[in-house]
Amino acid sequence: MSTNIVFIGLGNMGLPMAQNLVRAGHAVTGFDLVPASVQQFADGGGLVSDDQAAAIRAADIVITMLPASRHVLGAYLGNPLGETGILAQARPGTLLIDCSTISTEAARQVGRAAQDKGLPMLDAPVSGGTAGATNGTLTFMVGGEASALDAARPYLEIMGKAIFHAGGSGCGQTVKICNNMLLGILMIGTSEAIRLGVANGLDPKVVSDVMAKSSGRNWTLEVYNPCPGVAENVPASRGYTGGFGVDLMLKDLGLAVESALASGASVPLGALSRNLYSLHSKAGSGALDFSSIYQLLGEKA
Repeated sequence: MSTNIVFIGLGNMGLPMAQNLVRAGHAVTGFDLVPASVQQFADGGGLVSDDQAAAIRAADIVITMLPASRHVLGAYLGNPLGETGILAQARPGTLLIDCSTISTEAARQVGRAAQDKGLPMLDAPVSGGTAGATNGTLTFMVGGEASALDAARPYLEIMGKAIFHAGGSGCGQTVKICNNMLLGILMIGTSEAIRLGVANGLDPKVVSDVMAKSSGRNWTLEVYNPCPGVAENVPASRGYTGGFGVDLMLKDLGLAVESALASGASVPLGALSRNLYSLHSKAGSGALDFSSIYQLLGEKA
């Protein structure tokens, strides 16, 4: 049975996620500030509208995939009086799913406001990159009530292959922050190891193949190799275009450091990784894929 869904945020991740819902037979109305993204969504069979508020009022489910905490807070809470925004426009009982990666506190703030209005809400950030979004193989890390997750599961399963209930509101964001901090650390470590091998005259593919079968084995090495020419169909093989941007990784590492300060946790490698990605971004690489940190660690670094 077709469900009426509003999907807000048709970027590199949101667009293929929304398209998978369309292919599954649901009526999905897409919104984005970039007209070309909306047009691409429409060309693939998605619905478009000039009246976002009316679309939200008619929706059974509203899904958001937005860049940062401030965008999510603005989208859901609207103006300071709460007179605009998704929470003011949605019908009672409308299921709300935010797939953005934001701070735990921002997720909990929106979750509390949604609960006050009788709107079930999940924070459900994802892992798997643009390939996972396109192929419908994302991992969802979900915070919120179990009953809301039960209602959302059929739709999440269209967009992903693994769904984990991390706990109450905000817990999905906490798990995602932990995961992406580790991802950033692993990418830097993998790049350093390959660079060390190359500096000593080794073929980077040989170094990668050996480590992939040894104790240094990890996802960035096997699936997302940062060295150009080692693997096909990864950002490194196409000039580090597409994929997960340096500035997005920098944002997530910043969230990890902020969370550590708030909770009293120690994240020395996370903080160092944030500093390295900050240097990389300031050098003009913010729009490149995060695996381009390999370039920062080159011979001239």
